[in-house]
Amino acid sequence: MPASDKNLFDQFAVLGIQTTTIRHSPMFTVEDGEKLLRDVPGGHCKTLFLKDKIGNLWLVVMLGNIRLDMKMLQIKLGASRLSFAKPDLMREVLGVEPGAVTPFALLNETARNIKIVLDKKMMRENLLNYHPLRNDATTTITAPDLLKFIYAMEHTPIILDM
Repeated sequence: MPASDKNLFDQFAVLGIQTTTIRHSPMFTVEDGEKLLRDVPGGHCKTLFLKDKIGNLWLVVMLGNIRLDMKMLQIKLGASRLSFAKPDLMREVLGVEPGAVTPFALLNETARNIKIVLDKKMMRENLLNYHPLRNDATTTITAPDLLKFIYAMEHTPIILDM
């Protein structure tokens, strides 16, 4: 069974990570977030769930206002033919619905084989905002605590200039 936001917040407590979370109407796009979260401090981020030609899964996390150059990312990662993964695979592996993709989904055991890519510019922000496994809330975390969480989930992120 996929992790819930309560499981996530419990994990943050175990790791000594302090966050703040606000509830809001469901968001499905970066544009929704720009309207709903304009007064929330920190970098507003997006997370993309990608698959390459040979079946590797990638979680790419960046600031919401950055437009991803997929061809350049393929070159930097040494991956071939990156594309967006199907919603059913997202549910199976990340345990979240489309619109709620987040680096926090690494909490799910099924997400162990995903490669995580973080944008270097995003990691320079003090505060970062992500969905807490659901798209009707936003959780603010510091960049160092995001890394702490990712390492605790037994992942080593790739940090790239997007």
